[in-house]
Amino acid sequence: MGMFRNNHSRNFCSSSLPSRTASLRDGPAEMAHSTASSVRAPNAVEETFPLTQRPSASANRRRTSTASSKPQKKSLNWLAKFRRATSLIMQPKKPVAKAPTVWRSIQAIVFASWLNVLLVFIPISWAMNFALPDQHTLIFVFAFLAIIPLAKLLAFATDELSLRVGQTLAGLLNATLGNAVELIVSIIALAKCQLTIVQSSLVGSILSNLLLVLGMCFFAGGLRFSEQGFGLSAVQLNSSLLTISVIAVLLPGAFHMALQGQPEYDELSTDYNILKTSHGVRGLLFIIFYASYLVFQLFSHKALYHDDNEDMQPTKEYTGQNPFRLHRTRRNITDSEIVSSPSSAHDREAATTLSHPMDANPDVEPGTHSIASVETEVPEQPLMNLAVCLWLLVVVTVLVAVTAEFLVDSIDGLTSSGSINKEFVSIILLPIVGNAAEHVTAVTVSVKDKLTLSLGVAVGSSIQIALFVIPFIVTLGWIMNKPLTLLFDPLESIVLFLSVLTVNYVVQDGKSNWLEGMILMCLYLILGVTFWYYPGTQGIFPNC
Repeated sequence: MGMFRNNHSRNFCSSSLPSRTASLRDGPAEMAHSTASSVRAPNAVEETFPLTQRPSASANRRRTSTASSKPQKKSLNWLAKFRRATSLIMQPKKPVAKAPTVWRSIQAIVFASWLNVLLVFIPISWAMNFALPDQHTLIFVFAFLAIIPLAKLLAFATDELSLRVGQTLAGLLNATLGNAVELIVSIIALAKCQLTIVQSSLVGSILSNLLLVLGMCFFAGGLRFSEQGFGLSAVQLNSSLLTISVIAVLLPGAFHMALQGQPEYDELSTDYNILKTSHGVRGLLFIIFYASYLVFQLFSHKALYHDDNEDMQPTKEYTGQNPFRLHRTRRNITDSEIVSSPSSAHDREAATTLSHPMDANPDVEPGTHSIASVETEVPEQPLMNLAVCLWLLVVVTVLVAVTAEFLVDSIDGLTSSGSINKEFVSIILLPIVGNAAEHVTAVTVSVKDKLTLSLGVAVGSSIQIALFVIPFIVTLGWIMNKPLTLLFDPLESIVLFLSVLTVNYVVQDGKSNWLEGMILMCLYLILGVTFWYYPGTQGIFPNC
């Protein structure tokens, strides 16, 4: 038996030796082929067995893994799209240079604006509130003057944050934090059960942004340009959103008036039904509506809110000599304004390319592309680092909250003498305090032919108040057990409707001039005179 094994192994080695020699002689390719054939040889034996069960199990595993991988791929694709959209929103339009030091940041805060001189009224108003609590007029005046520079610093910190994010998110950030003063004043007045002040101040903020701020932007820009263009689709959409907000304000008043005089009319039950309707409409539905608006503006249709939108109307300069350009000093026209102005950049480009024939049409293109080619090469230099900017936001918010509390406490004593009524204070004076910084910013950029940004500040702030601040305050009153409803003063509701209607007519062509700005400002002055003599109403829940 052992001899058989030895002879068999000897025969096997001798039979396999020529093949190995041939493979070595034929080269590496043949060797690899022979090796592969020798490796696959055992599989030939396995193929003789029935394979009906094995492929089915492997196929089932393959189908299960494929079916389970499809939802994972969809979720991964959705997450990838979300991350890509978020990165685009957070990515600034221009590169940001190195942030300054803490000391340089503090210097930038001190010398940010000449309005910082009014910061001295912060300790004065606080001292007057504790030392002379009966001097309501002085406390109101000093607190009024103290909030103005705080609002400006809040806008300054917001602009520094906007440099580090994308253009759409920057506009949303400006509009949101720009209404921080109104939100703080409304929360303090709600906590003190001053419901009429809350309602009147919010309506006054919308009127101030739509009529005064937008009118001043159109007027100031019209003194330099014959016509200024802006994105028509985005403005019409914003006008539709404001119209829906006004309808939500008018419906409780119509609900209340329709039931008056009925034989089964019960005033108390009707008032509570209006309160429930306000909680349902403003507290819940409009917050969902505002979230949809954010998705539309930030993700799905963010191109509508860019300066390079194809729907942008052209800007026209005056033919010949500008009739409003009298004596312009060097300070009024600086190099920075020339770079930032689309029309000026277009004129400078046309002047350097004299070989091309001039077009007979004096339209000035929006110029965003030409500006991007100039501005994107130079990184944006921030005036504050991120840590100082965030600390400034926190400190200013605390100072505004404390000072606004003193301001709200002094309103009753100020209006008790009868020299000025509470309606005028709430709907005219308080919104001017909160929107003072936005007024300056919007008018400044409109002169530089950046009317899209001005509209984002003015109309965007109004939409923020109508779709976010008012629903938030109503919901907060619901949580705090304060009966804040959407049944505004009848005159305020009518004035709000007429103002939104007027603005819709003014912006429907996508162009503006100085006369349209004058119309809006005159309408605001008419409303100011009207509310000076209007005593106002108490509302359905005067005591909460």
